[in-house]
Amino acid sequence: MKENERDAVSVFALGGLGEVGKNMYVVKNDKEIIIIDAGVMFPEDDLLGVDYVIQDISYLKENESKIVGLFITHGHEDHIGGIPFLLGSVKIPKIYTSKIANDLILKKLVDRNIKFEDIEVFDENSVFKFKTMNVDFIRTSHSIPDSYAIAIHTKHGVIITTGDFKFDLTPIGPMSDLHKMARLGEEGVKLLMSDSTNAMSEGFSKSESCVDETISSIFTKYTSNRIILATFASNIYRIKHIVETCRENGRKIVTFGRSMENAKDIALKNNLITDKTIFIEANEAKNLKKNEICILCTGSQGEPLAALSRIANGTHKQITLLPDDIVVFSSNPIPGKATGINRIINKLYLKGVKVVTNTELTNIHTSGHAKQEELRLMLRLIKPEYFMPVHGEYRMLKEHKNLAISCDIPEDKIFILKNGESVELSKEGVKRGKNYQAGDVYVDGSRIGSVGSVVLKDRKLMSKDGILVAILNLDVAKKELLIHPNVTTRGFILVNENADLILSISRRIESTVKKYFQANAKYNYVDLKNQIILDLNPYIIELTGRRPIILPVVMEIK
Repeated sequence: MKENERDAVSVFALGGLGEVGKNMYVVKNDKEIIIIDAGVMFPEDDLLGVDYVIQDISYLKENESKIVGLFITHGHEDHIGGIPFLLGSVKIPKIYTSKIANDLILKKLVDRNIKFEDIEVFDENSVFKFKTMNVDFIRTSHSIPDSYAIAIHTKHGVIITTGDFKFDLTPIGPMSDLHKMARLGEEGVKLLMSDSTNAMSEGFSKSESCVDETISSIFTKYTSNRIILATFASNIYRIKHIVETCRENGRKIVTFGRSMENAKDIALKNNLITDKTIFIEANEAKNLKKNEICILCTGSQGEPLAALSRIANGTHKQITLLPDDIVVFSSNPIPGKATGINRIINKLYLKGVKVVTNTELTNIHTSGHAKQEELRLMLRLIKPEYFMPVHGEYRMLKEHKNLAISCDIPEDKIFILKNGESVELSKEGVKRGKNYQAGDVYVDGSRIGSVGSVVLKDRKLMSKDGILVAILNLDVAKKELLIHPNVTTRGFILVNENADLILSISRRIESTVKKYFQANAKYNYVDLKNQIILDLNPYIIELTGRRPIILPVVMEIK
């Protein structure tokens, strides 16, 4: 290996490129590895039974002795949700995180009974020095407090990753540190990695203060109604304003949903909310008039088990909808969730309640991600020599590239990569480097990686065409069936209404067993099962046009 190759700095993603979620970025040289974020991605509808999608961390496992730390940009699930899974597989010497993210991570670790004490909380003044790299932080505005861009100072230049950000000039919390961004830009930044989530959206994102005004107007307008408000639990600034609005309008707040309870506790702990008395228990609400109550709950994305979904379905143990309730969705659908949200909204309308959702006219939600003009502003402030759009689907990364070109960054100095592909910083500049192992790992309950393409294929088949179980009582010595095969199904046909079809399938199995014993002197359990499946598959397709999973169960009597 040449000297310049050995001391080169490589940058690559194990998640977050070509997708929205499971963010994890790696900055490494021959001696040290810095990991940035460890998020999850929530599965699309075709990943049946999968709870989370996380990164393939094989590379980190193989090189864990070089890892100096995991740095967290902010506390959203797509940036911290994978930490318990990472800690279960890779030895991480220390996690560096901001205050709010720290509290969220600790709750996550307690829930999974994971003990990890090497966490250090940073702020905008923190600097961490390692053997070959130094790390400091830039305060940004986002929909969760304590969000930061991260600057990594290497031998071959400064690398900045923005994390999720927007430029809010009238924020509820602190403003982005424009001065530090500009100063770093003047000093020289080799590579910028910037959030691409809203790269397809023109203009500037609305300020959080505009949303506050709209929410206040809803409380002012509906003074005689009970208000049920669903929002992202992680948007603590939004919750803070709802608390202040309820206080001004003489309402008490009942929270439902575990993540909402956690967000409330964290906000109280960090003095983002100071009035504990405004929160009451559900049983206390019975003593109040309906216009003295605000229900703050999870479920803004139509999650089937979230509080709002159970309220809409009439299955919530403590809340029953009233005809004059006002239900407010202070959120926008995240990709893949629109169908679930629309289903909940329709159920709410059927119950006769009024539903308020976010539109260009209502302004009851704003994105925490920068739109095109804000992305251009970041590029102008940082003035990177090279640029790598991150955190987004390919179309978002491509549009972000076009924005960078409009800000005078040469096209040959912009890199659109896939997960596992790298860029390499050396004294010659920045160029494409080698590829690293990357991919999706599925989490199903407590099992990690046990669900593969074959299992998912079977689940899709069962969801579409069902399953057929054939139970055979077999006398192995005599090589014959003791009774007719018992055929039952789930999700394929109703047995009671298709007796002729079931009988036909049973006779087909009998014929297959008889032919098997005529052709084979020696009985083999696996071979017989496979033969039944091979014979039944085309037969059932011919009769019904469907392809159920066929499961022969052989009860042997010797």
